[in-house]
Amino acid sequence: MRLADLKGRSVAVWGTGREGRAAVTAIAPHGPSRLLAVDDSANFLSVAWEGELAALAPLAGGDHAFAALVAADVVVRSPGVPQTHPWMAELRTRGVTVTGGSALWMAAHAQRTIGVTGSKGKSTTSALISHLLAAVGRPNVFGGNIGVPLLDLPDAPLYVLELSSYQCSDLTDSPRVAVVTSLFPEHLDAHGGEREYYRDKLNLLRHSPEMIVVNGSDERLRDEIRGTTDANGFPPIPAAADDSRFRVENDTVYCSDEPLFPRAALRLKGAHNGRNLCVALAVLDGLGIDVPAEKETLAAAVASFEGLPHRLSEVADPSGLTFVDDTLSTTPHSAMHAIDAYADRPLTVLLGGTDRGLDYAPLRQFLADKELTVIGLPDSGPRILAELAGLPKLRSVPADDLADAVRLARELTPAGGVVLLSPAAPSYGQFRNFEHRSEAFLKAIRATA
Repeated sequence: MRLADLKGRSVAVWGTGREGRAAVTAIAPHGPSRLLAVDDSANFLSVAWEGELAALAPLAGGDHAFAALVAADVVVRSPGVPQTHPWMAELRTRGVTVTGGSALWMAAHAQRTIGVTGSKGKSTTSALISHLLAAVGRPNVFGGNIGVPLLDLPDAPLYVLELSSYQCSDLTDSPRVAVVTSLFPEHLDAHGGEREYYRDKLNLLRHSPEMIVVNGSDERLRDEIRGTTDANGFPPIPAAADDSRFRVENDTVYCSDEPLFPRAALRLKGAHNGRNLCVALAVLDGLGIDVPAEKETLAAAVASFEGLPHRLSEVADPSGLTFVDDTLSTTPHSAMHAIDAYADRPLTVLLGGTDRGLDYAPLRQFLADKELTVIGLPDSGPRILAELAGLPKLRSVPADDLADAVRLARELTPAGGVVLLSPAAPSYGQFRNFEHRSEAFLKAIRATA
């Protein structure tokens, strides 16, 4: 479905955040017969819905919210509305078409788009692809899940998008190049279970992309996409595996048998970031860029890549300890990658946040033979510490809050060691969002310096 298909139809935009506002602004010029905004939250009266937005789409909230949705021909769902919302099943039972702003945008721009998803690595990989393309003279616009709704993106010859599972689930068109970096259980509460999460995530591949690139070292991902092909009948291109065209070997990035540049050119720590780089290079290769011929230019671009805030971001401290902000870590698997990045130094890890009932057994297995200190944060910290109980080389300590955890970490971490905030849980409850959690971490570091 395209924006133009909404002409003469009754449309309800479900959600009043950035995505909902972008949807109203984009849909209104296409002449729907009726356009409403819907907010089903308890505090809908606090939403600043006024001026031009209110003129384009009056706001239906409270007792009017459900009625506005079921009376519409088309509901445009914001990504924050989960697939498991009880009203979703009712809408589909009644034959109401449910789509999303990302799907409406993709229908018109798929042929100019590189779309990147994954349970971990999608942010870094999409940013790397955009950065490297620009370095070799391929201008592009970078957007998606990083904060700019797709419907707000400017016109461009090429787009590189980071796409969440929420955005992927609504797509009826795949981007020209579809990229998947990793796959493990995440956001299960919003999708209805592990199988449903994989289904929604991998919907990115189901609508005839011209090329598929994946992290070939991820066994779960390989198993889930077995038999998947692109529009030309070719299987996905596997990057970063031991036998891949693009791989890291002996601390060097290779293209087939040709060394390109040292892995250390990319300043981001961790083996997973080396794999992200290989995936990005495979995308450039698939787009027809002669990567070996451009290796000097690409090496310089890789060296200048800053990475993303709140992803293994090191914080200077006069004590000699290294504090690391990895507050975007919301799953056990992402914390495991972060811990692995600092495996050669004394390490204290701060774990815990909103308890979504995640299974921390994989984290226990990963830490079984590792020597480190774990400090448990509310709310899920006590449950994580209970899961890790009995590991012979692991010291576990509960904390009252993040400030208390930083204080404890200063006492318990040996000189020259690392204090890693990689919570393996979302930030909501204790904090407004991950940025607020990061601010609190930095404040605690300064207060205890």
